This record gives sequence, C-alpha cells and structure tokens, in this order.
Amino acid sequence: MKKCFAPLWILLCAGLLTILVRPGRADDWPGFRGPNRDGICRERGLLKEWPKDGPLLAWKTTGLGEGFSTVAVVGNVIYTQGHKDDKQWVVALDAGKEGKLIWRADFGQVRNKGAGHPGSRATPTIDGDRLYTTGIAGELVCMDRKDGRIIWQKDFVNDFGGKIPQWGYAESPLIDGPWVICTPGGEKNTIVALDKTNGEKIWGAAVGDTAGYASVIKATIDGVAQYINLTAKGVISVRAKDGKFLWRYDAPASKVSNISNCIVSGNSVFAASGYGCGGGRVDIKRTGDEFKSKEVFFSKKMQNHHGGMILSGGMIYGCNNPKDLTCLDFNTGEVKWTDKTSGKCSLLYADGMLYCRDENGPISLVEASPEGFKLKGRFAQPERSELNSWPYLVIVNGMLYVRDQDLLLCYDVREKK
Repeated sequence: MKKCFAPLWILLCAGLLTILVRPGRADDWPGFRGPNRDGICRERGLLKEWPKDGPLLAWKTTGLGEGFSTVAVVGNVIYTQGHKDDKQWVVALDAGKEGKLIWRADFGQVRNKGAGHPGSRATPTIDGDRLYTTGIAGELVCMDRKDGRIIWQKDFVNDFGGKIPQWGYAESPLIDGPWVICTPGGEKNTIVALDKTNGEKIWGAAVGDTAGYASVIKATIDGVAQYINLTAKGVISVRAKDGKFLWRYDAPASKVSNISNCIVSGNSVFAASGYGCGGGRVDIKRTGDEFKSKEVFFSKKMQNHHGGMILSGGMIYGCNNPKDLTCLDFNTGEVKWTDKTSGKCSLLYADGMLYCRDENGPISLVEASPEGFKLKGRFAQPERSELNSWPYLVIVNGMLYVRDQDLLLCYDVREKK
C-alpha cells in the first residue's frame, strides 16, 4: 500500500495524487491495445535492431498475481490485475521506481476458473481519476485510481442477462465520453452503454449474440459513429448514440472461440479467428439509415487465434494459426510473406517494427514491411513461467513491458545516442 511519512507526508501525498489523476498524455497507454485499441504505439526513437541477448532489462518485479492481463500505463503508474488468495486484484505500480507497489485492491472472489486456464483476462482502462475493468465471471468495476477504492460495480450475468463464456469473460471495457461500453452478450444487452459515473444503463443493444472474448471498438463509418465487436457468432455493429443494430458479418467467427479485436479502416472492417476459420474484409455501405456489409475477400491464411492483428501501411500483420507470422494485403487479401520462426505470437507495432511475442516464450523484433520477413532481433525471456505467454506487449516512454503471470519485466528499447 502507498505510505506517506511525516514531516513531509502532505507534500509527498499531494505529489503522488498529481501523478495519478493528471490527464493522459500522447505517450500514455490507458488500456487494452493502447489509446486507439489498434496495438500501435506512436513513439519514435526506438531500437531498430537488438543486441544478441536482446534489449537491456531495466528492472523486474513480482506480486501481480495469476493471470493473462497485460498492463495499462498512464503517467508514471502501471496498472494490471491478477488472481491471488482466491480474490481478483487490481495492482498499481510505480514505473519510475522499478515497479514498486503503490496500491493493491480486490473487487471480489474468483468465481470462475477459466476452464483450465485460471487467472485474470481483462486489462484495466484508465479515464481521468477512475479505473474500469472486468472480472472473469463478468464483474464490471469502477475504482478510484489513486487508491483502488470501489466506486460502483455491476455484474454482466445478474444485471444484464449475460452468460459467462467457456473460458470466462475477457473484454476490457471501452470508455467513450460519458459512457462505459462493454459486451455482456445475451438477448437484451448484447452491447451496453452505461453512465461511467454510477454504472446506470443508458441503453442496451438487443442483438442476441452471446459474448466472445474480443473487446469492443468505436469507429465512424459513412458519418455514423458505431460500436463494433466480434461476438461468439460474428462481427456486429450498433449505432453509438442509441444501440440500434446496424450490420453484421458472420464469416470470420469460428464455432469455438473468437478473440482478436476487429480492424477498421475507412468504411472497411476486417476480422478473423482461428480453429480453421480465417479472416475476411467487408465494405460497409449506407443507404439512408440502413447499413449493409459486402465481403471483399476472405482468406484462410489469417486464422488469427488470440494474438491480435496490426494494420500498417495497407498491410495486415498477424499470426495465422498455428504459428505462421503473416503479412496480408488489406486491399486484396494477397499474402505478401509468411514466417514460421516467430512462433504463435501476439503483436505490437512501434516505430516501423513489429514486436512479436511467441506464446512459448521468445520475443522477436521484425521490420514491418511487405517486402519480406526481416528479423532484427530475438531473445528468450528470463524467469519464464511454464504457462503460455499470452499477455500483449506494451511500450511506453521507450520501455517495453512484458507480463508473465506474477512477473513483470521492463526493458529499455530506446535508441542510444
């Protein structure tokens, strides 16, 4: 817990509060997959090639608990969550003090074991002086981010009629203006908008799909703001102002598990899943108040399981299940190249490079180019757990954060001058 000691306790506490509640900066990473939920870090001046043993390990810390959540970073504070002592904990760490604990707060008992993969899934979302996150059994919680005090709490199942997916809820909530947007699933509240100050429901979109494992995104298509998510049945879109159903696209949904976020560019949307399914792009056409999705292409060469996809320079980068890192043309669906050495990996983009984390451990640096696979470094994470390395990588202020269950590693990936 945070401690303040006399005679400087007033000054010290005031300084900490300033760090914790100040507005987000351009280089903050306030939630899952970054400020735009696209897995793209916009920092510059990062290493273009790694030393033989990888970048410099700046520090490491433990105490995060059990789980697969990644980190959010705002200012000098790192937020994540995990399971420990049969409770669900949110943890705040000081990035400037080698991950020293600022506070730890629980939001209830662990009520679901994740079908053989126990632990947390969601990444906290930071908005102003509040933190929002979800638990594996569908607990939606709003906390004070300076100390973890619970402000309000809802339940996807009991309050909105949702059904816990086989491997537990995994969505990270989206904050959009005065609302928190999330996907309980179910007949009446497939996607809901809640007042972020008190959790009261603004509207519920009665699409009928059960929840998948992806997180909702916002896009404006043909002048209409909408929320888009990949559910257990397909890609759905609802109008942002009132939850009216707009369109759907079912081809990228597997019958087993749909996990990766959708990609939106202009009026086009791409989504994919594993288990033999693949990915497809649709163009969304508007006629008056009506929307229709028209498939442009579908490819079996982008069976993206849970590592996410990146759109950069007109190319989609993602892992084609089981372990083919693939570059796919967003316009045509043509495969530009594949690589089998990077493993079944999750992806982060920064400064022209792909940071690829194999679920079995190694982390690779690859040039993001359609001209061919160009490896620029690879290293094995030290002190690795025996579980799959599913948390996505994050870069903030030139520091690369690698979460592995209870352990957090911080690497310096800045170019040296």
